[in-house]
Amino acid sequence: MLIIFPFGFRFSGLVSAQRQDQEDPCKTKSKVVGDVTYCDRYWECINNQPELYDCPNGLVFAGKHRGVTEGCDYPWRSNYCEGKQLANGPISTEHCDWLYGIFGHETSCTRYWTCWNGTATEQLCIGGLLYNENAHSCDWPENVDGCQKHPLCNDDANGNVPLGKSCNRYWQCQGGYPRLQRCPAMLVFDRRSLRCVVPPTEDCDVPTTPLPEYEPEQPQGKGNPNAIHQSSGSGGLQGGKLQSGGRNKN
Repeated sequence: MLIIFPFGFRFSGLVSAQRQDQEDPCKTKSKVVGDVTYCDRYWECINNQPELYDCPNGLVFAGKHRGVTEGCDYPWRSNYCEGKQLANGPISTEHCDWLYGIFGHETSCTRYWTCWNGTATEQLCIGGLLYNENAHSCDWPENVDGCQKHPLCNDDANGNVPLGKSCNRYWQCQGGYPRLQRCPAMLVFDRRSLRCVVPPTEDCDVPTTPLPEYEPEQPQGKGNPNAIHQSSGSGGLQGGKLQSGGRNKN
């Protein structure tokens, strides 16, 4: 549905009582305004005519040049929908409750899905963090209901766990919460004794001069760290913003 009003008309007086307070985008500097009733719709002045648009499914209007695409953003980032309602219901695909959004994994506490136009990309929380569905980000395990005990620490809540094939890094479980650790210089992590030892071991030789190694960023304190994304698909983050996905004219 596309609604166009003749140029020069005050369209707030031409529509139903539900829209009688609707601001005319052609009379604003930005030429774009949110819909007065629905938080997932907005009006834009096109050729001196107000035109109505829908945000991509799962996103709501945030303002011109704001949000993740076309002025639309994730609804939980602010009080965009306060006093308003949604015009459109969810369109679901595999792993995605809405076409656009961030959603928890069905079977894992350390993984989640980013959905972009209905395409789901699996993401991983690193550094001992778990996905917090309330915050829509990776968080300390003690802040995540239902996943307080990390699967890595199921065998020993206070033991050590190998980290992939790494020879000098490992997980140290503390009360069921894993923390990333590194062996002291010239020692390697022994997968059998689960401690740092003098090499060589069955898996690791004597280390040479170490090269710079990627160290996953870890949050400080017990606050809510921002989501840590490791995307390999087109639905990932680039420079802090998701790639643009277009808009729907209503």
